[in-house]
Amino acid sequence: MGRSISLTELGASLPQIAPSLLACDFGHLHREIRHLEQAGAQILHLDVMDGHFVPNLSIGIPIVEAVRRATDLLLDVHLMITNPEEFVEPFRRAGADLITFHVEAAADPAALLRRIGDLGAGAGISLSPPTPVESLAPWLDACDLVLVMSVMPGFGGQSFQPGALDKLRWLRARMACGKLLSVDGGVNVETIGPCAEAGANLFVTGTALLGHEDYRARLAEFRSLVISC
Repeated sequence: MGRSISLTELGASLPQIAPSLLACDFGHLHREIRHLEQAGAQILHLDVMDGHFVPNLSIGIPIVEAVRRATDLLLDVHLMITNPEEFVEPFRRAGADLITFHVEAAADPAALLRRIGDLGAGAGISLSPPTPVESLAPWLDACDLVLVMSVMPGFGGQSFQPGALDKLRWLRARMACGKLLSVDGGVNVETIGPCAEAGANLFVTGTALLGHEDYRARLAEFRSLVISC
């Protein structure tokens, strides 16, 4: 099982870059994780897709278990699935430290946030680009993380949608400083700075990092762009 994480400790280490394993070489998963550790990553992001909520299939419970065995880094698990209520406990047992579900998929977001917290994980809620950010207002005090999707969920390598910046600004004005405000989709050297200026403090990046030959150099570049903001 994942650890009972200290969100206070995590909050004190922000901002953070979270490499998305969706973009890694799954034929050499263990090696990819080692390279990311050596590059200085502190969090790994894992996208779970069911082919129903989003039109693609990806990481499932066995992969999360394998990643947990391979590393002590925090595992940030993003459930892009229908009926997330049925899967938060299995993914927590598999090793997830942070579990995020989509507001569009949850029958009772408040109850699901409580359930994730009761399991000892950080509780996150996400929204897709067409969903109004105001829809999250009832649950901002109950969650540890809000994830703004800056592309349509389901596939990597998409272009950043600038409308995400307005959502980040709206959320940052209403969230406590220590809470995680994450952005995922098209985050690269051109877009990470504007995301930081808009209030994000956790940046999920896939092909812009894992498609680069030198993970350490690219992570350092991202951090410099975030810190400069």
